[in-house]
Amino acid sequence: MSSNNSRRRDVTVADVARAAGVSKAQAARALGNYGAVSDDVKERVLAAAEELSYRPNELARSMNTGKSHTIGVVVGDIENPHFGLATRGITDTAKKGGYNVILVNTDEEQDAEIDAVQVLLDKRVDGLIVAPASSAETQHLQRVYESGRPLVLLDRTAQGLPVETIAVNTTGISRVATQYLLDRGHRRVAFISTLKAESPFSEETQVESSQISERLEGMKRAFSDNGLPFPYDLVRLNAGDADSIRNITRELLALADPATAVVASDGLIALSVLGAIQDLGLSIPEDVSFLMYDDFAWTRLTTPPLTVIAQPVYDMGVAAATALIHQIQGRKSPNSLPALEAQLIQRGSVGPPSARPNARPEAMEGDTSPGYILSSTSELN
Repeated sequence: MSSNNSRRRDVTVADVARAAGVSKAQAARALGNYGAVSDDVKERVLAAAEELSYRPNELARSMNTGKSHTIGVVVGDIENPHFGLATRGITDTAKKGGYNVILVNTDEEQDAEIDAVQVLLDKRVDGLIVAPASSAETQHLQRVYESGRPLVLLDRTAQGLPVETIAVNTTGISRVATQYLLDRGHRRVAFISTLKAESPFSEETQVESSQISERLEGMKRAFSDNGLPFPYDLVRLNAGDADSIRNITRELLALADPATAVVASDGLIALSVLGAIQDLGLSIPEDVSFLMYDDFAWTRLTTPPLTVIAQPVYDMGVAAATALIHQIQGRKSPNSLPALEAQLIQRGSVGPPSARPNARPEAMEGDTSPGYILSSTSELN
């Protein structure tokens, strides 16, 4: 094999120093922007580096300076548009601040999260943003905090961990949204979440995710405010893949006393719930009402448009990255972070309860009559 086809050797600091006619130490100081170096030497070194297409060895530089200019981000599900939008806010802000982002997905598995945090620490990230799978089992995050490594929590809190947390408290908006459903006459309101649990939800269930705990607490408060019993039998956790979510939805709508309204805890769940409703040949909101968390463009393109609880997800990512960068740089957190509040956006997917009996048995066998369709011609509103 000819030398022209062989892999080019990486350009080193010594190569740059030789081309610039300076010592290796002078070149290193000029390239690293530290220590004393004259303007003339710096100009020659930077010109040589550009000519040679020099790229710094980030690992070596991090070992010398203690800084890698990278941020580690750990989330539960990168397929979930909620985390996708939050991560976009993080990466946009990090890039402006001169930081790169290493993203790790955990599938909401506690062991995977523990491993991910350790891997990122081994890679010498300057700080971590974590959306914890559990708000109770957080010993690994406690160790990060005690080590002094900058840490910010995203979307969920961690019990007893005094670190900055960027999240929307959804108890209040969940109460408002549930009251809206109750005012329309609904009493059988279902809630579907992917949160893993060992047993069916009941009054004694300890919910380990602060996010889901707040949403359920808001629902229960609304029922209590109206002197109504909370439908514990309609809360379904462990909604894993699309098939399991569709099955759960079918079960909820085929009960002897079926759900008349369904609340999806995120956008991925929502898509599978809508698919199941369509499979059953049911219409929204004539046969069943629907409400979901987070507002994405597609929720305004359906027929009817969907009622949603909108959260400032991108702003949450921006705020998390901003807070972490301030920690890394030893500065106080900014006082001008945007208020992070959710709001109920009422569209067309909630109506009064249907007088229908439970879902038709034949629909359970795969009826695909179009009770609910996506429309690319609907106007945004």
